[in-house]
Amino acid sequence: MTADTPRLELASPRLGFPRVLTRGAIAKAITEVAVRPMPVRLRYPDGRLVGGGGPDSPVLDVVRPRALFHRLESHPKIGLGEAYMAGDWKAADGTDLAHALMPFAARMGEIVPKPLLSLRGLVDRAIPQGMRNTLEGSRTNISAHYDLSNDLFAKFLDPSMSYSSALFDPARPLAQQDLHEAQVRKVEAILDAADVGDGTRVLEIGTGWGELAIRAAARGATVTSVTLSAEQRALALERIAAAGYADRVTVLLQDYRETTGQFDAIVSVEMIEAVGEEYWETYFRQIDDLLAPGGAVAIQAILMEHHRLLATKGSFGWIQKYIFPGGLIPSLQAIRDVTRDSTTLRVERVHGFGADYAETLRRWRHTFNAEWPQIQGHGFDETFRRMWEFYLAYCEAGFATGYLDVAQIRFTRR
Repeated sequence: MTADTPRLELASPRLGFPRVLTRGAIAKAITEVAVRPMPVRLRYPDGRLVGGGGPDSPVLDVVRPRALFHRLESHPKIGLGEAYMAGDWKAADGTDLAHALMPFAARMGEIVPKPLLSLRGLVDRAIPQGMRNTLEGSRTNISAHYDLSNDLFAKFLDPSMSYSSALFDPARPLAQQDLHEAQVRKVEAILDAADVGDGTRVLEIGTGWGELAIRAAARGATVTSVTLSAEQRALALERIAAAGYADRVTVLLQDYRETTGQFDAIVSVEMIEAVGEEYWETYFRQIDDLLAPGGAVAIQAILMEHHRLLATKGSFGWIQKYIFPGGLIPSLQAIRDVTRDSTTLRVERVHGFGADYAETLRRWRHTFNAEWPQIQGHGFDETFRRMWEFYLAYCEAGFATGYLDVAQIRFTRR
């Protein structure tokens, strides 16, 4: 873990006033009620099993019950992930972690009994002001994740270094499709959606490690790509030069709000999640201002249902604390609303493929685990390993159950 990564308190959390009285009893009771109808089982150290699962259902081993339930009482939205990082619970031998999390993801809105939902304000914490996506805040938030180590990402990503959902061919079995092939398919699809071709002036918001810029240049386009990650920019420039397109691609270390010019096509892959609701209007207005007459915009965005966005957008969760500070997943309705009310852009076409993200994450997670001995050699500890394993499995479960979606969205002017 880097110096910028929030630190996990591995010992049992210090008890506040409510927990002095309950000592985790409320969290334990709610958890056991929640899993009673689920096809999963919790196994306590004494061998006791709780849950609606049968002999072949996933099993979660509660290693340190007291610590686990204290964490859940301290902060339900953060405590589960922190408890996994600390080793308070784990997937039992023979149980896949993402598979075990899927029943919870499928019932995300039903896990907490309805009478207790009215008490949400007592346990929800506001997103820290320091994570706002101001110009300076965005640089800090992006650096915290994407500047971890290029070597880390190279160990579990495909050769294109694409850190976003792949797009698999629905006409072929998944087992017959290579991840790299599916990532290239995704990039080509979004370039098609933005009408990128020979002579197109392209703006890419969020460079990644340069694959989209390379493929746009291969079509004859001239590309300006902007990023806030110094680590990503350095490797992207190397990859672009090695591909022979240094004369067609410019990579700038700058915020999208600082970008100027006119572009025939604007593309952005899974960057809107880092913008923050406060700046969605700014983001789309800037795109509107930069788009040349007759141009097209295509973004790939992780999405959630609008009612879930409204219910969760103001609270601080585990993903924001440990993985994507300042992040917020939009809804398609929110995107339609802000573009309609603040820009001349209109959603013209939406192609969703959330199940493909579940498969992408599954492959990343298995590769990450297989490559852990090499990753560990770059200075990452066991807590970091559990943090990333939980992150990848948690997200996989969200996409596999439909709680989350991902889509390529094409915009044109009204």
